[in-house]
Amino acid sequence: MDEKRLVVALFGLLVAVVLGALTLQFIAPLTVSVFLYYSTRRFYRSLRRLRLPARVRAVVVMSALAVPLLLVVSYAVVLLVIESRQFVEQYALIDVAAAHVDWLGEMESMPDLTARGLYDAYQSGQLSPVIDFLGQHAALLTTVVSNFFLNLFVTVIVTYYLLLDGHRIREWLLRFDDDAIVREYLEAVDDELEAVLFGNLLNVIAVSLIAIAAFSGYNAVAPAAAEVPYPALAGVLTGAASLIPVVGMKIVYLPLTAITALPIVLGGDSSLLVYVIVFLAVAVVVVDTIPDLVLRPLLSGKTTHVGLLMLAYTLGPVVLGFYGLFFAPIALVVGLTFAHTALPRLLGADEPDGLSANQMRLDDF
Repeated sequence: MDEKRLVVALFGLLVAVVLGALTLQFIAPLTVSVFLYYSTRRFYRSLRRLRLPARVRAVVVMSALAVPLLLVVSYAVVLLVIESRQFVEQYALIDVAAAHVDWLGEMESMPDLTARGLYDAYQSGQLSPVIDFLGQHAALLTTVVSNFFLNLFVTVIVTYYLLLDGHRIREWLLRFDDDAIVREYLEAVDDELEAVLFGNLLNVIAVSLIAIAAFSGYNAVAPAAAEVPYPALAGVLTGAASLIPVVGMKIVYLPLTAITALPIVLGGDSSLLVYVIVFLAVAVVVVDTIPDLVLRPLLSGKTTHVGLLMLAYTLGPVVLGFYGLFFAPIALVVGLTFAHTALPRLLGADEPDGLSANQMRLDDF
């Protein structure tokens, strides 16, 4: 019997090693999937009131994430292309760049960004340098694009099935319960992950709405020459940027301030710069500082310390790269919850004054 158990244990260890190696290859999309799962699980469960099947609810949740994101990205790309084309033509940047980039020397002007305009440019040979350049780097471009869509596919599939079968994974893990320690820990970490990550989603939505209102309100009182371009899009991007550690929303509203001030400076009407300074003050105080002081503590979770959570968002990308932005807060919650719940009981410590470890906050120490 012992020999059979040893064989089974060795086989299980081998399977675990293989699965672990495969998981490491896709650690980024899997981490993002867990992040999205806990961020949207409350929304998924709230749809039960509509008596929708589980698969339909999962599709609705995924669509609620994907459709707005696709619209915002598409809108931003279209505006970026249009504005860039106007900027290039206005300042004759092709002539300047052609002096340093050989293949740009054959392009006389930017083609019209329409199907007919691109076809005419192709027929006339105007796009030949661009096509040659893309052909020389086709392998790199193919690798980048294919990896992006592969990771996106893994993220969508894993998130979808976590929404459908997350409760089954929880029930399987609870089979290894030992004196209720495992159950208490898993329930605590599950609740805290949902509180923290769902709070991040609410923070993004709240900051986006505040930024849209602030930017639109500024445009309502500012003269046309000092108006902020595309306030709705800028507000949404500001909310999304609130997830980025350290710099956060500054990567949106500081360039936006510069873009607003540039035509005024070039036009020579320096009196309008007062409005730009007012806009910067509104962005710093109303959009950045107040939500960070008021909303983040309210939406940071039940027991996770706000300062440690901010450190996790800051150090995660530095140490692990892009996916560290999602992995670090998850690891922090898992580790702190273990220290609050399972570790005291494993070491035989008494619960303080009848309070469960689940109710303890790190800032009470």
